Amino acid sequence: MQAQKKNGSYKLRIHKSSSPIKIDGVMDEVSWQQAESASDFFMVLPMDTSHAKVRTEVRMTYDDQFLYLIATCFHAVPGPYYVESLRRDFAFGKNDNFLLFMDPFDDQTNGFSFGANAAGAQWDGTMYEGGKVDLSWDNKWESVVKNDDDKWVFEMALPFKSIRYKKGISEWGINFSRLDLKTTEKSSWTPVPRQFPTASLAYSGILVWDQPPPPAGANISLIPYVLGGSVKDYENNKPSEYKKEIGLDVKVAITSSLNLDLTVNPDFSQVEVDRQVTNLDRFELFFPERRQFFLENGDLFANFGYQTIRPFFSRRIGLEAPIRFGARLSGKPSKNWRLGLMNMQTGKVRELGLPSQNFTVASLQRKVFSRSNIGLIFINKQSLNYQRDSAKPAFSDYNRNIGAECNLASSNNLWTGKMMWLKSFSPKLSGKDMVHAAHLQYSSRRLFVWWQHEYVGKNYNAETGYTPRRNYIKLNPQIGYTFFPKGSKVLSHGPKFFYGGFFNESFKRTDDEHFLGYIIAFRNQGSFLGWVAHDYVKLLLPFDPTNSLKDTLARGTEHRWYAYGTDFISKPQSVFTFGFSTRYGGYYAHGTRLNLTADLGYRVQPYISLAVNTSYNHITLPMPWNKTTFWLIGPRLDITMTNKLFFTTFFQYNGQLKNMNLNTRFQWRYKPASDLFIVYTDNYFPAPLSVRNRALVLKLTYWWNM
Repeated sequence: MQAQKKNGSYKLRIHKSSSPIKIDGVMDEVSWQQAESASDFFMVLPMDTSHAKVRTEVRMTYDDQFLYLIATCFHAVPGPYYVESLRRDFAFGKNDNFLLFMDPFDDQTNGFSFGANAAGAQWDGTMYEGGKVDLSWDNKWESVVKNDDDKWVFEMALPFKSIRYKKGISEWGINFSRLDLKTTEKSSWTPVPRQFPTASLAYSGILVWDQPPPPAGANISLIPYVLGGSVKDYENNKPSEYKKEIGLDVKVAITSSLNLDLTVNPDFSQVEVDRQVTNLDRFELFFPERRQFFLENGDLFANFGYQTIRPFFSRRIGLEAPIRFGARLSGKPSKNWRLGLMNMQTGKVRELGLPSQNFTVASLQRKVFSRSNIGLIFINKQSLNYQRDSAKPAFSDYNRNIGAECNLASSNNLWTGKMMWLKSFSPKLSGKDMVHAAHLQYSSRRLFVWWQHEYVGKNYNAETGYTPRRNYIKLNPQIGYTFFPKGSKVLSHGPKFFYGGFFNESFKRTDDEHFLGYIIAFRNQGSFLGWVAHDYVKLLLPFDPTNSLKDTLARGTEHRWYAYGTDFISKPQSVFTFGFSTRYGGYYAHGTRLNLTADLGYRVQPYISLAVNTSYNHITLPMPWNKTTFWLIGPRLDITMTNKLFFTTFFQYNGQLKNMNLNTRFQWRYKPASDLFIVYTDNYFPAPLSVRNRALVLKLTYWWNM
């Protein structure tokens, strides 16, 4: 195993603490003086050919309950740090930060990430697919950041109960990442090629324990909540509905690496609202899962397949019907196996004729070679005691999916890929109900090559998944090349070519896109992209090109156009940041479309962050559409009084939906992972201005470790 690990020679030895540790950002305890230091970081950006110029030192120790880390982040040049705010799970590239990437199974695939920005805002998430971090996951841990003139210090205490690890294992994969925006330098304890994120577990070093980490012991967490609120539907002239609810989540560590999650009457009213988009696509849009219950080891369920071929998508559960109870067993029963079992029960919705339904998902993954795995999945959606009502929409009695996939990753991450197969089972649908897809990617410092193909049968049916398009064959090659000039404000530049072609089962083309772009990355971390594209579409169904309930273009009609555009992102060091994108060119029915998008940000660090995203679409088409204009405006204000007290106001005006939405959320984290939320939501008709619906919710949660 270790012979195959790229950075297996980088080792940090950790010893048990000889004295108590106080989390205060001051390294005055004897245990810190005795701890081994990880330093001499390597530069990753702007270029990965030398040691870092910004000095960072990291020490770790532990006791029977906590894993401790202290990172001293020295300044290379004078001046203030750069952060957006004290908001948790900040944007990585817009904050001076220190991050820990931890692989407790040393499998170079899954793990945890913790860290903070220079003002003390916390970052935590689960790691999957060898280098991706899901920041929607939150857990119970403590940290402090202390700022001095020449440095800032991050100190943390992580309960062993908050993470999963294999009992008896004495070597963990580990790496540390530092981003310093004053020097625009990203660095890593171990050398990581610049084309990969510092989170890439293929390039982690090794944390060597003086003895196996202590077992977490009895590890049961109870997370009850109480909720009160009021909902008023003005649009349908319904009386106010008053909410009084209680619920409970339970976390039980079956072993230190296998976790059981239980939920009874869950509520997700505090989850942030989705950022809206103007939808000019022919297919359903995707919005990510944000509900905490579905997130730990969520990749076992949700990442099976591809972005537009997901047999399981947890947002299908509980958005139309209330979740009554559920259970998830997930984790690693052994070093080479991962297991996920989920069962969720929803209630009836009488006004829709929707029966109570049961959702069962089983996923099994086996590690092969150094960083690859083979996975199996089974999904069952079952309606219970369903009696059809001819006056209401019909729902299926059941829908099932089975699938297998192989995820490939070389030890140095240069080669990655996937092969997958799926089959669905539904009443009155059989034959041509399978999916096959595969891709292979090569990523070196200069050259990027990608090949992907997909086949989705016309009767394939994933009612608990996300597969917006069926009955097609897709071919998708991509290639890119990067140049690195010397002594220039330009860090790198190069072309990228993309082709996406869709065909029917007779291999006749139905639509495709040719895309050619040129990307310029600046040393100050700004970037610019210019592109030109050609699109061809043969409509397989009638389609309204404005998605605004106007007339439709006929099935079978063919449409071709050229378009060109730009994308720009400014340097993140300024208190005022901006980005914009432009698109102009042809559109359906010999029409034209102009799209202008801007993202503006201003911060009074570390307490206030103001962001505005705006999109303008102007579409010119023949009768009956004529000229159509859509505005989408979304200002957002974040006020972070401390890293435990947050206030967010998010307003969205969507001209396509003719809706104005206001969502405000106050959060007080009065204890680690325990919160008080006050959420106020309004929806308005923009013209004439009038209230559609309004809600006010107060929710209190408490995380209790038994």
